[in-house]
Amino acid sequence: MALTPLHDRVLVRRTEGDEKTAGGLIIPDSAKEKPAEGEIVSCGEGARKDSGELIPMAVKAGDKVLFGKWSGTEVSVDGEDLLMMKESDILGLLS
Repeated sequence: MALTPLHDRVLVRRTEGDEKTAGGLIIPDSAKEKPAEGEIVSCGEGARKDSGELIPMAVKAGDKVLFGKWSGTEVSVDGEDLLMMKESDILGLLS
């Protein structure tokens, strides 16, 4: 099953969090926070103005992004957990 976001929504795959602290301590799964960064899997075509004119997306598939801790809705696509969110929930691009 393929899932294509509509309008100004994006589908994001979270990146895995660090397994160890800077001091070398291993972080158990129960204590890990969900990472607030990921890679865009797919994008919608963009939002529309009241006049019907298309506002193009500022991001594209493959971009690495930073988003809010509570942003998006978790969806499962082909057994993989992804996030669906609006483009406005993205805080910035990571390079």
